Amino acid sequence: MSSARRFVRLDSVRADGWFERLGEGNPTFGQLRDIVGERFVAFAFIAGVRITSLTVDRRAPDATLVDFVLGEDPTEQRLALGEFRRRLAAALLGDEPLPEPLPDDPDPDTLQRAIGIRYVLLAPIFGIKLKEMRVGGGEDATVLVEIGAQTEEIFIEELRSLIRDRIRGELSKVRSQSPFAIDLARVPEAETASEKGDDDRVIELLGAWPGPLSLLLRTSEGQTLGQDAKATLGRALGLLGSAYVGRGRFEWAEEVLRLGIQWAQDGPAAGDLFRRLAAACVARDRPGEAIGLFRRALSLGASPHEVLPSLARCYAERSRWVAALVCADEAVALGAPEAELEALRTEGRLKLGAAWIKFRALVPAPGPDDETIPSPSSMAGSGQATS
Repeated sequence: MSSARRFVRLDSVRADGWFERLGEGNPTFGQLRDIVGERFVAFAFIAGVRITSLTVDRRAPDATLVDFVLGEDPTEQRLALGEFRRRLAAALLGDEPLPEPLPDDPDPDTLQRAIGIRYVLLAPIFGIKLKEMRVGGGEDATVLVEIGAQTEEIFIEELRSLIRDRIRGELSKVRSQSPFAIDLARVPEAETASEKGDDDRVIELLGAWPGPLSLLLRTSEGQTLGQDAKATLGRALGLLGSAYVGRGRFEWAEEVLRLGIQWAQDGPAAGDLFRRLAAACVARDRPGEAIGLFRRALSLGASPHEVLPSLARCYAERSRWVAALVCADEAVALGAPEAELEALRTEGRLKLGAAWIKFRALVPAPGPDDETIPSPSSMAGSGQATS
């Protein structure tokens, strides 16, 4: 063996980006990652496990059932998600033979076997970049790795140990999301992320809450929580539901928002939750359903400034032009941008013609200084179109 220490680049060895490429062109891949967990989906591929189907329990995610096959065996197996994750981690934490002494000029296959194919694939999952290997000189081989902004030189077994610790940490993270491990300090951070339009961050902060909160709601401990705590939990679920709407995951959004309504009851957060649920219906092109939810939001104290423009559009979609125009006029009186509603108001006046003029003679439009704005719900029955 040469007395000189040699530096071998690992560009042809490392597997950066393999997991991202795996999901390209697969429309269900994102949903699989959301339900099972991104890193656990990667663990499954590395362990030779193919997930065939999921039976999702949105209120208790760990009870979701995972159907899968192992390797070439066509026999389908089923486990609850929590147990499935545990077994995946256990499989990857199993012993792997230590590498044989490396030659001075190893080829890429030899280098991969030395590090361990499993660890080559796991490294990029945990943000560990394999830079180069140092061999020869009568010493054990070491690997230069880049972790974040730091670069370290470690032995191969130290690299394997580091990655095994990351696997244990990932399993510990999902286990720590016990039914009642809810950190209310996350809510202000989620509100800030929501204001910035960062739906992914909101989901990252609050995405594990619906299952535990669904269980907590059924307990005496949950029922005896103070009104402020219930309102905070409802508000958090409202933020999460709207984030799911932003990501196009409408069924999840509605589940979360309805759970939030159960927590909020008729408290201070209820109006905003009904508004968010109505907005989810609008996003799914269900204006008729949204009308009742927007009206309920108003009755529970949601901001008319936020609700009335959307309610006007929903009435218009259903050709209920009197109600649409009443809501639009009230919204403008409250300071909504007139230009945003002008097309709707013009179309409504054309549809109603003289009938609208007579109506406004009897019921004058509200002005910006009016102390009382007529309730749009009182006009709901008068909103049929005349064409």
